[in-house]
Amino acid sequence: MTGEASPPASPSKAIIVDLTLDERTVLRRNADIEHERAVAIFDLLEENMFRLVEKPEAGPFHLNLSLEDNRLLLDIQTPKREPIDRVMLPLATFRRIVKDYFMICESYYAAIKQSSPTQIEAIDMGRRGLHNEGSEMLRERLADKVEIDLPTARRLFTLICVLHIRG
Repeated sequence: MTGEASPPASPSKAIIVDLTLDERTVLRRNADIEHERAVAIFDLLEENMFRLVEKPEAGPFHLNLSLEDNRLLLDIQTPKREPIDRVMLPLATFRRIVKDYFMICESYYAAIKQSSPTQIEAIDMGRRGLHNEGSEMLRERLADKVEIDLPTARRLFTLICVLHIRG
């Protein structure tokens, strides 16, 4: 079948089956952040859509996320850890939204302890709005290399936020 386009990956192949975060850049902060990290990884591995634009037949994938030279690195591999592709995104584009997201998360966790349900709900709506904005930004920045759905982008954005945490 020379000269014919490859068929797109089947939905079962266009997925992340394993994920690691570069532990050199991940600091253990508090129980809330560790919980968010664990939930994001669990949910991502349970259900995701991740397709390489230039290699739609590839997959499933092992994804390693790390920070390198002020960039987010998505090291995309086979489940046996054989290299497939590397995608780098400048962190500067995410810096403002991550900073705003951290600030509203701090307000949210403080509100849970002492605010009314109405106040907590209002802060949580703002938190979800920023999270959606960051997720859409991630989808846009990856669009020419990787196609992801919104739930996958949301979980990856959470992990990008975790990677941003420094001492």
